[in-house]
Amino acid sequence: MIRTAFLAAAAMAATPALAQTDACSALANLTLADATVTAASFVKGGTVPAAGQMPTPADMCRVSVTARPTPKSDVRIEVWLPANGGNGKFLQVGNGGLAGQIPYRLLGLGLGGGYATAGTDDGHHSPDATDASWALGHPERVTDFGYRAVKATTDVGKAVFAAWKQAKPAKSYFFGCSDGGREALMTAQRYPADFDGIVAGAPAYNWTALMASAALIQQKSLKTGRFPAAKLPLLQAAALSACAPGKPWIADPRLCRFDPVVLACKGTATDQCLTRPEVSAARTIYNGARNPATGEALPGLKPGAEALPGSWKDWLLGAPMAAGNKPSGYAETYFAYVVRGDVAFRIDQLNRRDFVRNQSFAGDLNATNPDLSAFKARGGKLIQYHGWNDPAISPEYSIAYHKAVTAKMGKSDDFYRLFMVPGMLHCIGGASPTGVNWIGELNNWVERGTAPATITARSADGSSQTLSPER
Repeated sequence: MIRTAFLAAAAMAATPALAQTDACSALANLTLADATVTAASFVKGGTVPAAGQMPTPADMCRVSVTARPTPKSDVRIEVWLPANGGNGKFLQVGNGGLAGQIPYRLLGLGLGGGYATAGTDDGHHSPDATDASWALGHPERVTDFGYRAVKATTDVGKAVFAAWKQAKPAKSYFFGCSDGGREALMTAQRYPADFDGIVAGAPAYNWTALMASAALIQQKSLKTGRFPAAKLPLLQAAALSACAPGKPWIADPRLCRFDPVVLACKGTATDQCLTRPEVSAARTIYNGARNPATGEALPGLKPGAEALPGSWKDWLLGAPMAAGNKPSGYAETYFAYVVRGDVAFRIDQLNRRDFVRNQSFAGDLNATNPDLSAFKARGGKLIQYHGWNDPAISPEYSIAYHKAVTAKMGKSDDFYRLFMVPGMLHCIGGASPTGVNWIGELNNWVERGTAPATITARSADGSSQTLSPER
């Protein structure tokens, strides 16, 4: 990757303060394969890297790179290098949604932990992570989003690290949740030698299935009516009463048998009961759907957190589009710009041909391969986690991938463990203690050989719950 002498070495001979600045500036002259350094500057801690972002936690060398794995690619990458030397390790962080922006918050968390940290916008630029308009007429951007941008970031990040430290990283880790979790599994499957350890949170790894499921739910809601947000507390209270009496979350929703029909109006509809269409809408969300293209079951969501902030209202019950507006939301914008290539597309126009064409993108976007033998053979460790009350990605997807790996490779807990988090929403938050230092757990496993037999999740008030891996 690096084709020039390490220019940073000479600068290190100067006084410490000057050395840091000069060594960082020297990285602007670094020659990279299929990539160009566009900026390299020493940045004091407390600097806000971009509008709306948190201040940086420590002094650093900030390196910006544009990678072009294909002539039409435009992958923006940032590498944040700890000025104090850090821990000698490399961390790559994943994106969320449909990406489009550098994940500054995660870069800051990595830098604060002493890691040289890299992240990317996945090859396109958009302030809205639900927007797929960047894909219209640009098929190479879809492939970059699928996997190519993440690989380019790995190669660039490690090359910049080597030039800065005059050595390879002591260990290399990947952390991502949601789309970043998909990227994490994609990396383990496609590039098993790149990382010593990987954390995949709530991975959107079966991307085409997720988009099909979201589209079907949205399409049905347009026909039968959306579940009213005002009745979410009623629904949640009934679910908790049925499956976790007196408790704020359900420990294992697999043991819960809740049917919203128990709330059906017996006579005149009121705000304390559900109409027939409302019962139907809730059942669809719980039970899932079936992919018209493949026939596969698309799992639904679990009960018990319907009314929490960051749950159903935010992910499922957005207002329907006004006529004439451009496509919006994950499912509609994805089918409009990626699948149909038609800005006039609306979700109510979906037909079986759309679902069939959606499957044609599986090769670029899905990370469903259960064969992790190459990753295991290299000594890699994988921790996957998922909230049982995730309103964006059904937790059943993580259960399914764990089962697929076990079916393919046999007992796999010597290198791969899945932790389901009761009460957790999408990646973070929920009614239960959900705080876990996942990278710390991964470090212990990779560097000390301490496999996580159990993990303690904590909340700000000091409460905790113990998580055990799936068997």
